[in-house]
Amino acid sequence: MKIGAMYSHLNGFEWIQYHQKDMWKEITEVIDNVDANLFKTKISKEKTMKGKKLFSPTDLNNRIKEDFENLGWFESRTNYWVTDDYDLISKTMHLDAEEQKKVMEANGKTPIRSYNQTDFVKKRIAVEVQFGKYSFIAYDLFVKHLAFYVGNTIEVGVEILPMKSMQIEMSSGPGYYEGALYDLARQGRGVPAVPLVLIGIEP
Repeated sequence: MKIGAMYSHLNGFEWIQYHQKDMWKEITEVIDNVDANLFKTKISKEKTMKGKKLFSPTDLNNRIKEDFENLGWFESRTNYWVTDDYDLISKTMHLDAEEQKKVMEANGKTPIRSYNQTDFVKKRIAVEVQFGKYSFIAYDLFVKHLAFYVGNTIEVGVEILPMKSMQIEMSSGPGYYEGALYDLARQGRGVPAVPLVLIGIEP
């Protein structure tokens, strides 16, 4: 595969180039090493594409996961506690998980355990590979990457998405780079408040 387009939000790409240039090399190496056409293994059952060979998101994800893990990128999870009091959540979100729980209980609230998980993290960069439904992209960009950034786990979030030219050869449902770029632009230059790199890939 290859990078068809890229967008740097809040200098995300520039941070990687200055602080972790080797990590950018690894990300592009994983993309370059995948022959997407080998993963046209899904036979469509949809009315408009019945019998057509499509890219398999599951098979593509598994191959990309294997390549990232071979380079030392692994899943990361951040645990935290939530409750029904906005002020209390605002006050505790920067504490570690156990402190969050204690403060909520001390204020008479019932803490609810929650977590955020990201596909791959290495040297303070998180990478999400998203071939899922469009809503998952928004969650990655506006919730997940931001949570890891606010929690001081990462400096930059990288979102890898299919370009529209690739997405039309998938089952209906997955989001695509151009749509995600529009959503970012619509929010304004400072939202979300986390440096990001949006990557659009194509075969």
